[in-house]
Amino acid sequence: MKRYFAFVAFIAFLLSAVAVHAQTQQVDTIIAHGIVVTMDSARHVYEDGAVAVRDDSIVAVGPADEIESRYQAAHRIDAHGEIVMPGLINGHAHAAMSLFRGLADDLSLNDWLQKYIFPAEARNVTPDFVEWGTRLGILEMLRGGITTYADMYYFEDNVAQVTKAAGMRGVLGETFIDFPAPDNKSVPQMIAYTEKYIQHWQGDPLITPAVAPHSIYTCSTKTLEAAAALARKYHVPILIHLSEAPFEGDQSRAKYGLSPTAYLESIGFLGPDVTAAHCVWVNAGDMELLASHDVGCVHNPSSNMKLASGASPIVSLIAANVPVGLGTDGAASNNDLDMFEEMDLAAKLQKLVRMDPRALPAEQVVAMATINGARALHMEKQIGSLEAGEKADVILIRTDAPHATPMYNVYSQLVYALKASDVDSVMVGGRMVMEHRRMLTLDPAAILAHAHAYAKQVSASLGSALK
Repeated sequence: MKRYFAFVAFIAFLLSAVAVHAQTQQVDTIIAHGIVVTMDSARHVYEDGAVAVRDDSIVAVGPADEIESRYQAAHRIDAHGEIVMPGLINGHAHAAMSLFRGLADDLSLNDWLQKYIFPAEARNVTPDFVEWGTRLGILEMLRGGITTYADMYYFEDNVAQVTKAAGMRGVLGETFIDFPAPDNKSVPQMIAYTEKYIQHWQGDPLITPAVAPHSIYTCSTKTLEAAAALARKYHVPILIHLSEAPFEGDQSRAKYGLSPTAYLESIGFLGPDVTAAHCVWVNAGDMELLASHDVGCVHNPSSNMKLASGASPIVSLIAANVPVGLGTDGAASNNDLDMFEEMDLAAKLQKLVRMDPRALPAEQVVAMATINGARALHMEKQIGSLEAGEKADVILIRTDAPHATPMYNVYSQLVYALKASDVDSVMVGGRMVMEHRRMLTLDPAAILAHAHAYAKQVSASLGSALK
């Protein structure tokens, strides 16, 4: 009889185990036992949390014991001692300009562009140059935890190919400008090239093609209208520099009697598909216009400080309900692509200009680099937070370095203490692209070798202008 009851108990145990197993769901990856910073609307932080990933999306986020009881995965990542958070979003960059890093420093924006950058681009920028410069930029960005970037440059189809191959997410804008560019020598050529580019990449899971008229001071009204019309024909984003430096506002008021923002509004350019980089010299009326049209703005503190362009009124823009993200700008004007540095400087710059240590607190800055950066790019339903249904763009950050110890507040640590070099692993769309600092989709040695070769070419092309 005892054997009978023992047998019955054993069968009951097996049936219970099978029932539990049947209730668990299969996923591809579980990242468990890290400090999970979700950046969801409630700002949930799980001290011992986990993220379940299937295909390219997040299935569930929560306490580790809960996630591990509900899901099984062939691939498990132990995140003990690490912060697990959404990938950073670089809302404004010119990735290929990494090859111009340090070319011309300590200059005003206008002198920097007209005397050095535009001539250097005319003499050097080719599809091959753009590809290797973009690889260099992506290598730096991925190693620093950036999983999505917005780009504005030339030969953007080549930029898209390199970005896709690296497994990175990109909102990639082909430049419109009213002088012969390295890739297209006239506006009709720009339109034809960009239309073909959009048709090629629209619907890609990683690449969002965009139209990028450079600015109101390099594009005529006709060019701006043509760029916007093309973007709206295909329902793709529009990227533009806006109110970056005082000369832009002076020219706009002299020519149109309006601020740059009001001028764009007057020609029907502004809309919920526009992301404007910089937004430094905007007044209350401009902010009201930007908010009413749901235009995203991207703050670039390093570049604005280095070029003495000014300090964007970020606190006021946020108060006016303008979606504000964070960006590095290009490495030629920064001179790096480090979002940890941008977070730190963004917080400190607002405190300084407002003489208020409470201005732009750390949590708000982390939001600018994640979920609010996604809103500025109009992509908050896809990226920017760790939530079920969002794309699985996840980074793991080590917290065991001396400069990261001790930790009392995770947002404070991210903004004021941690560095890009603390990023340990990076996942984009469910795919690991960096694991324990080892790049899985790029060849760093080849990229650096090409960068050194191009540096010699660029120096030779400018000759005495660099002396």
